[in-house]
Amino acid sequence: MITERCTPIAARLLALCALSSALSFAQAQDPAAPSAPAPATPPQPSIAQQANQAQRQPLAGAAPFRVTVPHSRNPLAAYRPSTAPPVNLKNSPRLYDLMRDGRLYISLRDAIALAIENNLDLAYFRYNFPIAKTDLARTQAGGIANGVDTNIVQSTQGGFGSSAGGSSSSAGLSAAGAGGIVTSALGAGAALPPNGFDPYLTFQGGVDHTRMQQANVFQTGVPILETNTIEASGSFSQSYPLGTQLLIQYLGDRQTINSPYEVVNPQLYAQFKAQVTQPLLAGFGLASNERYIHIARRNLDITNWAFQAQVIATVTQVEDIYWDLVGAYQDAQVRERSLRFARQTLSDDQKQLQLHAIPALQVMQDETAVATSEGDLTIARANLRLYELQLKNALTKTDDSTIDEMPVVPLELTGAPDPNANKPIAQLISEAEKNRPEVHVYQEQAQIQQANLKGVNSELLPQLNMYGFYLGAGLGGPRNPYCSLGTALCAESLPEGFGGMFQNTFNYSSPEYQVGMTLNINLRNRVVKADQFRAELQYRQSQITYEENTKSIRFDVRNSQFALEQAKARVQAAQQARDLAQRTFDITKQEQQLGAKSSYDVLSAENLLAQAESTWDDAETAFEKAKVDIDRATGETLLMTGVSIDDAKSGVATHMP
Repeated sequence: MITERCTPIAARLLALCALSSALSFAQAQDPAAPSAPAPATPPQPSIAQQANQAQRQPLAGAAPFRVTVPHSRNPLAAYRPSTAPPVNLKNSPRLYDLMRDGRLYISLRDAIALAIENNLDLAYFRYNFPIAKTDLARTQAGGIANGVDTNIVQSTQGGFGSSAGGSSSSAGLSAAGAGGIVTSALGAGAALPPNGFDPYLTFQGGVDHTRMQQANVFQTGVPILETNTIEASGSFSQSYPLGTQLLIQYLGDRQTINSPYEVVNPQLYAQFKAQVTQPLLAGFGLASNERYIHIARRNLDITNWAFQAQVIATVTQVEDIYWDLVGAYQDAQVRERSLRFARQTLSDDQKQLQLHAIPALQVMQDETAVATSEGDLTIARANLRLYELQLKNALTKTDDSTIDEMPVVPLELTGAPDPNANKPIAQLISEAEKNRPEVHVYQEQAQIQQANLKGVNSELLPQLNMYGFYLGAGLGGPRNPYCSLGTALCAESLPEGFGGMFQNTFNYSSPEYQVGMTLNINLRNRVVKADQFRAELQYRQSQITYEENTKSIRFDVRNSQFALEQAKARVQAAQQARDLAQRTFDITKQEQQLGAKSSYDVLSAENLLAQAESTWDDAETAFEKAKVDIDRATGETLLMTGVSIDDAKSGVATHMP
């Protein structure tokens, strides 16, 4: 009798426990459902709250990047070292405006704006602009172009157990001369002036005293000849882009001697010379002498395109990390909910076991499910922590203890539709060939190589130079009071002072002028011929490289479109599987309430639902990253994200992307 009376009571208690478990799971599915309070979860701001948050953010809190090439009208500034402004390694204020209640709430637009202001890859690349301008200033002065390193850098990769060091990939963007143009025939041609195109002054002066014993006194009149000489000289030289060289020289000396045979003592002498040299074959013309200027200007254009490619690479990387963070964040929530359900089921079954309504094996199975869910949650949280660290690394200039351990909450869980997803492949390829920065870099490369041939061909010619110079001299000095040659021979009519000597130097009283030509012919010319043919071969290589890179871009677009289609199909399949798992769980739960299924069956159905939701989240993440990749492949990343290249150059997001 007691057993028969207790059986209905046990059945009712079992039904109450099952109802309590159902209410707990319903609360996890719908936070609005009335049930016992669940563990606290991060608040999810609404779309309106996100918009208000974006409007509250300062748009220009960071200091803009500004480094200019030194230029001063002070003539002494050319001989003083120039210094660049100190590097700004402070995180922008925008980062701290996104912190609330010990968490970092961030949307995709926030992440892109922070990358523009704080990403170290972009901060490093910005210095290439003043470097390229210094190279242009160097070549305009007649120097050789040093080149600019335009390799694309991505230093925010890494994960647990792997190195997070920077990786560099040129992507064909090293045309601006990484490593120096001396590694190839680029820039070969006739030798440039050693002092460039800048005017050059040279001064030299000295005092000389000589005592020399004489073997024949009758030659000098004294047994020991003493000579004191003060000499000074100066020259001015300058070369011009046509190859013209101007040289102006002046020489003056004052000499005293103790010989009585000297009519003038001290003797003053001055000489002025002006010479112009003009190459007529090798080294003639702007194309030959300004070839490095053209290369430096092309390098500056390449630097601009390469920076755009760097911005695209950085924004793409940040977008990928953000969507990985979203996937890990959602997976962690699914695993937390699954663990709560497993613990609730274990608690209910433990009560049933105390009433002897279920076997002990059921509780052991529940404990196994709890342990499995705890392990899954640990892995999910580790992945979430990894992507939080990667995102912080990409969006900060320096480590900050206030945000190192701060959880990151993504505000945008799904991306906007991408117009490129529905465009035909022919249109995508056409846009890529028009928008990709690499295309413009390859075109600049080809033009540099083609222009380089003109300079190399000029060097093949013989060296034929025409020159002309004018020389004037002046002599002066007082009569030697100790002259012993007699009155007639000791008489002289030279000016006694420096003034008369200078006047005679420039008054055409004793001129010399000459016009001539010099011709140098290398009878075999093997070195220059080898350089010329090498330059021709490298130009042909550049044509092949251009075609190869064009094909690579087309393949990249096709591959991105195929990956996008695959990701979209995967999302649809994963969503269907998730919906089926949800219906299976709902049916199993209803059957449990009717006594047809056990709590273990419901727990298994919930585990399958959690796996299906994780698979769906992974598919959604892959789909968002596929949309990011097709924007990169078509060169429309900046357009789709609303990033201003001017903001990227200044390092301040003046408006939200």
